[in-house]
Parts: sequence; structure tokens; C-alpha cells
Amino acid sequence: MKLDSSVAAVVTGGASGLGAATARALAAKGVKVAIFDLQKEKGEALAAEICGVFCEVNVTSDESVDAGFAKARAANGQERILVNCAGTGNAVKTASRSKEDGSIKHFPLEAFNWLIQINLVGTFRCIAKSAAGMMTLEPMADGERGAMVNTASVAAEDGQIGQAAYSASKGGVVGMTLPIARDLMSEGIRVNTILPGIFDTPLLAGAPQNVRDALSASVPFPKRLGQPEEYAQLALTMIECGYFNGEDVRLDGAIRMAPR
Repeated sequence: MKLDSSVAAVVTGGASGLGAATARALAAKGVKVAIFDLQKEKGEALAAEICGVFCEVNVTSDESVDAGFAKARAANGQERILVNCAGTGNAVKTASRSKEDGSIKHFPLEAFNWLIQINLVGTFRCIAKSAAGMMTLEPMADGERGAMVNTASVAAEDGQIGQAAYSASKGGVVGMTLPIARDLMSEGIRVNTILPGIFDTPLLAGAPQNVRDALSASVPFPKRLGQPEEYAQLALTMIECGYFNGEDVRLDGAIRMAPR
């Protein structure tokens, strides 16, 4: 897919981190970008910076996502690109024993469901609604109507202690990539997923320097945190390369996560 001002994109979780870097990279190519996020102040500032549009969207709500797509399409036209970066995490053991009194508790199921709803169902919700819109477009010269990039995590394959819910949500994103690509193959819509490793995102920005140094040292090579711009670079490759379809790609400096 050629990226220029004739193409519109939606980036979920686009106000910060991996999503913001991708929004900037797409805009630098001339693409008209809509940012879906709950961080209104950051989202509006970035939209102003890249001449895009901000849509305050909660990916767990049908109504909110529908309103976001309606606003984005009214401003930029029907998107040919969807990049799903909206997500969150938590870390709680499946069951644990208190060191103080020996009491036992299990992972609260409402917290498990909350994470699945955001990371997995929220991603699929945006995919399904964007795909329906892309199917209304005339195909380009090579028969392509659109391209999607999803965000999983290396935790989908080697989750750590306390990451059962997070790994399940991200593993679900990996697991649905190929079936969705097959679902949409006759419509000329490609679907790929990136599995980032340890990236320098707002989640880690507040971590003590010794923690950041230890995380950097754990990466085989290069021994540093991943940069959001590197995620964006791979996302754009997946979008621009027409033969890239149905793939799940780790972007992690060759790291394999230890149990803790």
C-alpha cells in the first residue's frame, strides 16, 4: 500500500507510547490520521501536532467505538489502515498465600475479565467495525482495500509470573490474527500482529533508573529498551508491503522472558 494523503488511518491507543509513534510515522507519510484514546489532553495535543483528529474512545464500548469511527470518517474519509495499540496490563498470581497470616486468595475474576475486554475483545471490536467499513471501499490497483496491525506482546508466548490474564489477552490477539486474515482475504484486507518486548513507553518512564538499567541489560542485543519509533517502523513495513499477511512478529531484541 502506498502511503500518502489519499489514505486515512485510525490508531487506537494513539495518544502515547507505541500508538503515538505510529500516528506520527503515518502522518509523516501524508496519511490522514485519527487517534482513538481516553487520554483527551494528550490525544488532542498530538492530533493538533500531526494535523489529525482526536476521538475520545473506550474500546470496551460498542457505542464509543461506533462514535469514534463516525467522527474519524467524517473528518478523513473511510480508513484503509487500522493500527490497534490500545491496551493495558496487570500482574496478579492465579492463587497466592499470604506471608503474614497464611491466608489464600485467588486472582479476582472481574480483573481477569476487565483485561480480556480491553486487550482482546477491544481489539477485535475495532477490527470488525473497521473491516466492515473497509469493505465499502473500491479496491486499489492490486486488489487491496486495507491493512491492519495489532499489538500483542512477547508475553503471549513467554508470560511471566502474575501475567496469566495479560498473557491470555495477548495470546488471544496472536491466535486470531491468521483466522481474521483468512476471513478478510477475499476482500483484500491484510492483518498482521506485532509482539513487542520491553519498550520505553510511558509505563516505564517513571521506573527508577536501576530498574530501567536491569531491564535493558536483560535484552540480548541491543542491550537497551525498544523505542516506540522502532515499533512504528515495523508497523509501516507491514502496511506498505503487500505480501505481509497473517503474520505474528516478535520485536524484542531476541529476549525470552524468564519466569520473573
